[in-house]
Amino acid sequence: MKLATILGIALIILGVVALAYRGITYTEREKIVDIGPLQATADREKTIPLPPILGGLSLVGGVALVIVGTLKSRS
Repeated sequence: MKLATILGIALIILGVVALAYRGITYTEREKIVDIGPLQATADREKTIPLPPILGGLSLVGGVALVIVGTLKSRS
């Protein structure tokens, strides 16, 4: 397989994942109170949004690279 084809397949997979999940969610532990031996923490859920245009562009770019890689391998 050509490098363009492999890179195209990876971009297609990333594009589909970005369109399906629309963001990366993680939990962050924050210290609320820290007075001597007393400590209180809270878990906060945060999300990094992934715009749908990013997934769409990745998908289109991946399809284009697969097509270019396939056409170059035939030559």
